[in-house]
Amino acid sequence: MAQRIVTDTATGKDATGLTAAWGRLPVLARIAIVYVVARLITTGLLLAAAGVSGPASRYGVDPSLGDLALGWDAQWYWLAAVSGYPSELPLAAGGHVAENAWAFMPVYAYVSAAFGAVLGTWGAGAVVVSLLSGFGACVALHALLRDRIGGSAALWAVVFFSCGPLAALFQVGYAESLFLFLLFLALLCVQRRRWAWLYLLVPVMGFTRPGILAFALFLGLYGIHRLWIRRRDPLPVREIVHIVALGALAVIVGFAWQAIAAAVTGDPGAYLATELAWRRNFLGDSSMHFAPVEGWVQAAAFWFERWGLGAVTGYVFLVVLVVGVTLALMLPAVRRLGIEVRLWSASYLVYLLLVFFPQSSVFRLLVPVSPLWGAFAVPRSLWWRLGVLGLALLGQWVWIYNMYAIANTYWQIP
Repeated sequence: MAQRIVTDTATGKDATGLTAAWGRLPVLARIAIVYVVARLITTGLLLAAAGVSGPASRYGVDPSLGDLALGWDAQWYWLAAVSGYPSELPLAAGGHVAENAWAFMPVYAYVSAAFGAVLGTWGAGAVVVSLLSGFGACVALHALLRDRIGGSAALWAVVFFSCGPLAALFQVGYAESLFLFLLFLALLCVQRRRWAWLYLLVPVMGFTRPGILAFALFLGLYGIHRLWIRRRDPLPVREIVHIVALGALAVIVGFAWQAIAAAVTGDPGAYLATELAWRRNFLGDSSMHFAPVEGWVQAAAFWFERWGLGAVTGYVFLVVLVVGVTLALMLPAVRRLGIEVRLWSASYLVYLLLVFFPQSSVFRLLVPVSPLWGAFAVPRSLWWRLGVLGLALLGQWVWIYNMYAIANTYWQIP
């Protein structure tokens, strides 16, 4: 039977040739091309944001890419790298603990400083660490999803991930990119049951960015799951030992930074008071004490009252949101991603519900559940995938425009 050939009338070349050439490329090369193109798109959007940045913006008129890359939290990581962590907690005008570097973990700050020593500045080192970590995260994400949803869908998940609404994080001085790389490697180790690597990954993750307690919860739930299905998937004693030991290690690491802050400052509540300093900007003195879930309840009233909808509406929305997210994790497309991705996503979302006060940074804090992009890649329709990509890029511009172009009010903080 004759093969039908589609010809490009402008060039006379076989249009299937590009597809075939793409298919012959090693997976690593394809991921690299996707990532480079995605970073060029983000660079263009950042340049566009710089072009419309005005005098009221935090960045002023016509900021450089370097100015944008080193804004907001990047300044705190830089301060930690060059000045260390304060032995005396700074106090605000009201006498309470002010924002300070203890809220920012040391690994990213010091790794960026090491690269910066070679490249000339801490900022250059930070951007390079973010860029390299982002590529590593893409490779690890593809490996994590490939055996669950297939190579093609896994690559599309990488496309969505690298072009997503928060993709600017891959080229600014934030620790998220490095944390995602470490996290995806850790999830891959659990998926493939290579426990030894986790004894290294867990401590490094824990001192890169808050969230290792969510990984402890994940390991606990994973252990219960393995115990439940042990008849069809045997659970050897050595694996039980690893799961329990790693869960305990994650808990210890999760509280270690608080203990270090307490030891250095002499204040047992140094870390918690530092974290609450940011919440105080929204809630005032009502944020002086911490209780699990309280942040979301307070936020439901805070935001909905400002929108003129009333606190009760906010509480109803919060309940609907929790129920909706729970049901979403049970969708068939999500189930196809594997138990590791589902349990991690559930664990991390529970962690956010317990400890976080939602504000504009909530979108950034959701990036650790990025393996869920795989669910959007499961449908094989090209139009569906292009539609998801288009919405991701639109979301990226909305984020960049608000956080880096306007950047002049309390809800425009990345």
